[in-house]
Amino acid sequence: METFDRSQRVGAALRRALSEIFRTQVRDPRVGNLTIQEVRVSRDLSHAKVYFTCFLQETDPRMQEKLLNGALRGFLRRQLAQRIALRAAPQLRFVYDESIAYGDRLTRLIDASNPD
Repeated sequence: METFDRSQRVGAALRRALSEIFRTQVRDPRVGNLTIQEVRVSRDLSHAKVYFTCFLQETDPRMQEKLLNGALRGFLRRQLAQRIALRAAPQLRFVYDESIAYGDRLTRLIDASNPD
């Protein structure tokens, strides 16, 4: 049986908390409808890389990434500090996860090449 280290447990807790914050607290229409895919936390818990994706492509994901890493980063970190019991809230870095869009594109290409 594989054991989970502290950084993985903290990453899972951050993912749940960020999902809740986006659902209830963030009202900025530029963010759109995004989903937190994964949160990877450094071993010393000082930095967290947050992977997100957008299922509805009404806004440009790169613009969302820039907004999340800029204007909203401080707000999100403050909200996390209130919800998660850590000595210090980690520095957040948001990264657009292209794997979902890439998989969707490959599926459409395969379906187009093999009409049944």
